[in-house]
Amino acid sequence: MLESYGNSNVGCVRTNNEDFFLMAPPLGLYIVADGMGGAAAGEHASRLAAETVAEYIYKHAEESKTETLVAALELANQRVMDEAAADASLEGMGTTLTAAYEDGDSVIVANVGDSRAYLAEEDQLVVITEDQTWVHEVGRRLGLDEESLRTHPMRHVLTMAIGVSAPLRVNCYSIKPQPGAIFLLCSDGLHGVVDAAIIAETLNSEQSLEAKCHSLIETARRAGGPDNITAILLRAV
Repeated sequence: MLESYGNSNVGCVRTNNEDFFLMAPPLGLYIVADGMGGAAAGEHASRLAAETVAEYIYKHAEESKTETLVAALELANQRVMDEAAADASLEGMGTTLTAAYEDGDSVIVANVGDSRAYLAEEDQLVVITEDQTWVHEVGRRLGLDEESLRTHPMRHVLTMAIGVSAPLRVNCYSIKPQPGAIFLLCSDGLHGVVDAAIIAETLNSEQSLEAKCHSLIETARRAGGPDNITAILLRAV
């Protein structure tokens, strides 16, 4: 069972929030999506994808959790592509998506794009997901150093996103947390701005989930808040 708290903030530069988060405790499902596209297309893509995943899981809750979650993301991918093809104002829209789905005493984590899932356990912070980005999948394999990657012109390029193409490549992980462990699902408006050491310190503090979440978002805002900032915290009980 997971305790949960989530919040989202437009940040300090953007005028609209293309992030969307969904928490459905009765389903054991939690999602962070970071939309992209012109005008309101990014907002539409992130909401559509998250709500499609929740709808599919609601209908298939008794089936294999991992297979169901992957199928839900694949359906979301198709729906976002279909709506973009049917409406010229939505052309080019897409979204990242990271989800946590309870499976007994384990949690299935799935991601597409670069929204992340972390696990804070025994005073350690581990990144569960792997970013589907040019930096992670190409730049690091070419041997580029971290300083070069931080300023590389391809640093913001995703190698996979929901709504862009098919087939979809979904990363999946099964985690069995200890009681008290905390999961963080977040958009790159948080993890791309706030140092991992500060994230770890915040998650391992004695604050409530709500206070931790607000602290992380405010830290990102104080660092300039160049992007929308979204976080969901989940505590294993």
